[in-house]
Amino acid sequence: IDMEVAWFASRWDKGDTKDYINCPMTKDEYLAFHAGLIAGEKTAFKEREKDTPYFDGCMPIEVMAERGVDTLRYGPMKPVGLDNPKTGRWPYAVVQLRQDNAQATLWNIVGFQTKLKHAEQVRLFRTIPGLQNAEFARLGGLHRNTFIRSPELLDETLRLRTQPNIRFAGQITGCEGYIESAAVGLLAGRFAAADLSGERLTPPPATTALGALLGHITGGAEAATYQPMNVNFGLFPPVEGRKKADRKRLYTDRGRAALATWISPPLPQSASEPADSAEPVSA
Repeated sequence: IDMEVAWFASRWDKGDTKDYINCPMTKDEYLAFHAGLIAGEKTAFKEREKDTPYFDGCMPIEVMAERGVDTLRYGPMKPVGLDNPKTGRWPYAVVQLRQDNAQATLWNIVGFQTKLKHAEQVRLFRTIPGLQNAEFARLGGLHRNTFIRSPELLDETLRLRTQPNIRFAGQITGCEGYIESAAVGLLAGRFAAADLSGERLTPPPATTALGALLGHITGGAEAATYQPMNVNFGLFPPVEGRKKADRKRLYTDRGRAALATWISPPLPQSASEPADSAEPVSA
């Protein structure tokens, strides 16, 4: 990676300034890259795959390019908040690389899912300023994300309504993201363990991230238009009457308090009261 062209920075200088390597593009470079995406040779879908819709949150770059010349500049190639130290200005477009291993010998091109053929990827990605001499350790591809229509199929503890002895966990329920998939798997495991021990585990409150995501999956979403979802504040019950700048903190504080109570519910009054005191033994 040519660091005479690229530079380290996070958007708006937030977080660690070494989080991303930024490869800037001029307008002419971007337009040429856009044209290359449109014209590039793509891998053909198999017959069984051709009618599978794309997931909007993980769309191939060439499909975004087909939707308009500026679509990528409002998506993975957005230049906003990235001052090029060589010009003092935002570039026309930018390609970001994120560190992929502890040794910093692998960097992942952010948001570049693609069905371009491998040779076409190498040819086109070498036109990105700073990557003209890069070695490509792994090239891009697409995977199919299979999920069930959870809002109409699953109950509040992730059991199949028609066969309650079956539970679904993780990404197949329609959650999106590694943390979210692990969290839904954890919930399914805890619900199953409670069933086996003859207990009833109440789902986490909707004011928590776990509860908000679970509620969306198991009935809060529209079943007919259901799509994979990351956890986000839009899933939480709203916080009313507060300034917008304070809302995220209020959502977070409320969620932490509710989660702490759910994890360690208060003891019944009879168990928390001290036993009758006895007279000390005297010698």
